[in-house]
Parts: sequence; structure tokens; C-alpha cells
Amino acid sequence: MSAEACRFDVLGLGVLAVDELLYVEHYPPPDTKTPVLHRERQAGGLTGTALVAAARLGAKCAYAGMLGYDELSQFVADTFRREGIDLTYVAWREDAQPVHSFIIVDTTAHTRNIFFLRGAKTGAAPDAPPEEVIRSTRVLFADHHGLPGMVRAARIASEAGIPIVADIERVGGEGFKELMELTTHLIVSRDFAEQFAPGMPVAQAVKRVRRSLSQTVVVTCGAEGCWYLGEGLEEPVHQPAYQVSVVDTTGCGDVFHGAYAAALARGLPLPERIRVASATAALKAMHTGGQAGIPNWDTVMGFLHSRKDTL
Repeated sequence: MSAEACRFDVLGLGVLAVDELLYVEHYPPPDTKTPVLHRERQAGGLTGTALVAAARLGAKCAYAGMLGYDELSQFVADTFRREGIDLTYVAWREDAQPVHSFIIVDTTAHTRNIFFLRGAKTGAAPDAPPEEVIRSTRVLFADHHGLPGMVRAARIASEAGIPIVADIERVGGEGFKELMELTTHLIVSRDFAEQFAPGMPVAQAVKRVRRSLSQTVVVTCGAEGCWYLGEGLEEPVHQPAYQVSVVDTTGCGDVFHGAYAAALARGLPLPERIRVASATAALKAMHTGGQAGIPNWDTVMGFLHSRKDTL
């Protein structure tokens, strides 16, 4: 596809969320009262946070999944507009709504527990956006929400030779297997990989998750970094996590995905995409919430330069 034909760098269709974050000194045991140190509200979701991360890194992004007419949908839409994310092709539906999440962050252990409400449709619409919109992006970003619509979009992208970056958290559902096979860049958590290779080292699990020799697979392991395999590599490679002063890990995985997609849209080779994604996620971890602390491109490059890890 010519540069002129690429209207977007990253197009997302998946799940959005509104996160209510409560920060406590320690996550409480049952039947106790715990003072809240701080509270805030941010937009979130697998695709939502990935798109914000990609946009902060300079990618031209668009969202074309489902949103409703409720207050939560409006909050996410307002967030996207501030970030410069195009909403022209959103599928506005009466029965759609972002996930509403309540996140308890332990500020001592730097862990979090997520409670979520999903009472309406979310993710990709089964009949939208138009095919030409999907063909006008450099990268399609997918997740497992709205699987019929996501598989439809992935088929269109695959036929057009457009790379698909996917964040899949659960196994199963109609179209799951096909989406896994259509995805060209599959980035999953260690917990997800464990379902394909129970008890195996992560490096071996990467091989089990991979659907074909042409597919790039990344398995993220939080503070232990990630393992990846693809683009001419015969064996998985380990990327250590960058060491930072962690404040909140909420959204770090989603930020990793979005940064990877932005780096892919820039045409960076695999090792550089991994370093950009790892650095962006690490910098976010130094701030509260899933989106407020996402850095821009210059900040990420400065961080890598300070670690003598330039692209």
C-alpha cells in the first residue's frame, strides 16, 4: 500500500474501559476497613490504552469499534479526542458501553486487583467499519472482544497484507482459533502462554504459542521482561525489563502492545520494537493509572539513550 493510501498508522477495534482507581497502603484482608490514600478516574481497556500509547508515540490512530451514548462512553470519547485519536468510524450503538473497572492498587507491594462490570456490548462490531477503512491503516490492532467482528476485520487486513498486532487474554470463543492464526504479531502474557505449555519455561512456551513460522510471538513476564520469536530467529530471545521506581503497573501490558504497534508502523525491526515497547511500559509504571503516565517518543528515546540502549 502506498504511503498516500494509509490514512492511519494504527486502527483499533477492541475493548475500552473506564477505570476507577483506589490507592491503598496494603491490599486488605477480608472483613476490614482500609483508608484510601488517593483516587482517580482514567480511561483504560486493552485496545483503549494501546491506542493512547501509540498516539503518544506519534502514531496517527483511530478507533472504529463500538461505543454507546452513556456517560462512560462519553468519558472515553473525550479522552480519545484529547489524544488526537480519530473517532470518525466509531460504531455508535444504543446497547454498547465500555467496561467499568474498579482497581485497588497496593502502593507498598506495587500490585493491583481488578474488579470489572461488563453489562453491554463492547469491542468490534460484527458489521463495521467498512472494508476500505480497514485497508487504509498500516497496522490493525485486535483483541478478543467482539470476536465475530474482530475476525472479519482480521480477514480483510490479512488479505490486504496489513500486519495485525493482537492482545488476547483468554482461550476460546467463536473465531478464537482463526484470529490466533490470522494475527501476524501476537503479544500475550505468561499466564496465557501457560495454557499452551503448562509447566514449561517461557522460552519453550513461546514456541508452543506460535501458530506459524511467519508469525512473531512475544510473551510478556512483567518485571522479568519478555521473550520473543520471529523474523528470522531460530530460538526465542529474552529482553530484560528496564529497572525503574515502580508506582503502579496498571496498564503496563496494554502500553507495551500499543508501543509495539507504533514502532511497527514506523518500520522498526523486531529487536528495536521490543526495546521501544519495554521502555514505554517501564516509564508508564512510574506513574499512577493506565494512561496518564504514558510517555511521548522523545521521552522514550531519551530514556533508552540514558541506558546506552539507542536505536
